[in-house]
Amino acid sequence: MSAQKKRNFQIEAFKHRVVVDPKYAEKTWKILEHAIHEIYNHNASGLSFEELYRNAYNMVLHKFGEKLYSGLVSTMTSHLKEIAKSVEASQGGLFLEELNRKWAEHNKALQMIRDILMYMDRTFVPSTHKTPVHELGLNLWRDHIIHSSKIHKRLQDTLLELVQHERTGEVINRGLMRNVIKMLMDLGSSVYQEDFEKPFLDVSADFYRLESQQFIECCDCGEYLKKADKRLNEEIERVSHYLDAKSEPKLNNVVEKEMIESHMHRLVHMENSGLVNMIVNDKYEDLGRMYNLFRRVTTGLALISDVMTSHIRDIGKQLVTDPERLKDPVDFVRRLLDEKDKHDKIISSAFNNDKTFQNALNSSFEYFINLNPRSPEFISLFVDDKLRKGLKGVTEEDVEIVLDKVMMLFRYLQEKDVFEKYYKQHLAKRLLSGKTVSDDAERSLIVKLKTECGYQFTSKLEGMFTDMKTSQDTMQGFHAAVGAEIADGPSLTVQVLTTGSWPTQSVTTCNLPLEILGVCDKFKSYYLGTHTGRRLSWQTNMGTADLKATFVKGQKHELNVSTYQMCILMLFNNADRMSYKEIEQATEIPASDLKRCLQSLACVKGKNVLRKEPMSKDIAEDDAFYFNDKFSSKFYKVKIGTVVAQKESEPEKQETRQRVEEDRKPQIEAAIVRIMKSRRVLDHNNIVAEVTKQLQSRFLPNPVVIKKRIESLIEREFLERDKTDRKLYRYLA
Repeated sequence: MSAQKKRNFQIEAFKHRVVVDPKYAEKTWKILEHAIHEIYNHNASGLSFEELYRNAYNMVLHKFGEKLYSGLVSTMTSHLKEIAKSVEASQGGLFLEELNRKWAEHNKALQMIRDILMYMDRTFVPSTHKTPVHELGLNLWRDHIIHSSKIHKRLQDTLLELVQHERTGEVINRGLMRNVIKMLMDLGSSVYQEDFEKPFLDVSADFYRLESQQFIECCDCGEYLKKADKRLNEEIERVSHYLDAKSEPKLNNVVEKEMIESHMHRLVHMENSGLVNMIVNDKYEDLGRMYNLFRRVTTGLALISDVMTSHIRDIGKQLVTDPERLKDPVDFVRRLLDEKDKHDKIISSAFNNDKTFQNALNSSFEYFINLNPRSPEFISLFVDDKLRKGLKGVTEEDVEIVLDKVMMLFRYLQEKDVFEKYYKQHLAKRLLSGKTVSDDAERSLIVKLKTECGYQFTSKLEGMFTDMKTSQDTMQGFHAAVGAEIADGPSLTVQVLTTGSWPTQSVTTCNLPLEILGVCDKFKSYYLGTHTGRRLSWQTNMGTADLKATFVKGQKHELNVSTYQMCILMLFNNADRMSYKEIEQATEIPASDLKRCLQSLACVKGKNVLRKEPMSKDIAEDDAFYFNDKFSSKFYKVKIGTVVAQKESEPEKQETRQRVEEDRKPQIEAAIVRIMKSRRVLDHNNIVAEVTKQLQSRFLPNPVVIKKRIESLIEREFLERDKTDRKLYRYLA
């Protein structure tokens, strides 16, 4: 089969030539030019837009796009020049109205022209990189109207003048302003910014600089802040009505700088009305306004915080160092709590619970509470007062609130171990005298302390409660076993205290009356018979007694007294008169305690079951005492308390401090050993830093004491000094 010959097909162009009228472009443009004139002259209703569109389409198709485009530019330009003359000629307030009206007409005309020239816009314009029709119309308006030498400055001045009028309280046509400023925005952000926004911000800065100066001279701080707040809100409202939203932060910055930042130091420190005055007088509204305004400025809140901190530290320092305040520990702590409540309320009501201010308040309290070395003792005395009588008839919720406040003060203490010492002493007295208002409240506080400081802190306190419960069970067993034998004698209630759990007391020997001694020996025999390997020592300084006494005319009373007072009173069963020396020899009560007991028995009006000669407030060693048979009271039960200073005396204070220092030594040593065990080798400064860090939740150890404890550990061969570097320590396993 022979291969077929390949055929090539070719399509040739159509031979018939279309002859275009040489004057076609000119004629067609004349039609379109006439149409543009008619549109600008508001005679567009008689035009056939379909025909005009076709003409423009054909011109572009026949490569006359350039002629069409340049013709459009020149026609629009001539019309805009006429419009410019019309706007320039308008007088006064009509200027903006004329400009606005012409702008609306130009936009309408531009829309129609764009519709007619749509084909040119879609094909010719992109291919030749020319400006689209609508944009072209805006650019020509900008160049011939807005940037016209006779309009440009006048427009700017008119707009700024109207803003000035509005700021001074006049009513302006906001709708017209909005339209004109919208026109500037439509012409491009650069037109709005250069021709209006920049000069507007400069004028605003000048206005507020002058106004703030006038305000600061004639207003107090609260009034000034109100005016500044009002001005800021007005400017925000102005933006929403007729300015570009992007202008808001810039305008706010101007007002904030001129009205707040420039004057904030003067405002805060203003005499009789500044920040301190507002805090002292609880002006929550003014404080809230100051906070909201100053937070807009970079260093505003830091300034308020610094001034507030300084003020709190000053009043706190006065409070904790004022000798008058220190006379009443309960009142001292109550005032601290009042100050804390006051400032807490300010921070929550006015400062939006801002963490900056909460931290400032906490650091201030921690600073001044620890200026007074007796703060731990006073806080414990406050708790003691509340748990003895202050919380009677108070709801559980209110008890919790008081305890939470106490815990808050406790957290500020650097010497938490000192608080623990006093708290333990006070708790012991409450439990032994049965004077606690509520066991639940006591336990609740211990749980809070445990949560805060851990098990070690509260284990002994919990042991005290355990002892009280065990003692009840022991007494039931004792009465069941020997109740019949002692039925005729005095009734005895004993609390057996575990030595380690309770505050250590130096055991003072006191001669008990024979009647009591017999029952005590019975108990001792019973207890030691049921518990092997234990020792009992009587703490006569901690007990109480109820005595029945008969006075003249057969008047009978029941006297509630301490064990020491009982020993003194029982002596008067066998004598009417006794000298101080005789009482001291018979009872062997320590002199300081004896004087206090005699003072309460003979010198307190209404409780004076003894008489003293000579009569005076203080007890002297040559005084004589008589049984006061004329004693009378409207109460059958008479409680005779011991005259006791609520606070510790100076020697007692020294003794407590010494005990605290002794207790700290093993804790510091344990911390050093723990650190060195993990690090093996460490220099002196780092050991001090680490020990302080580990122990600061209980107390702040003294670097000198730490050094002594290191020396002690070296002596006992827990550590050794480096042979070459004497500041370096090594751990010895």
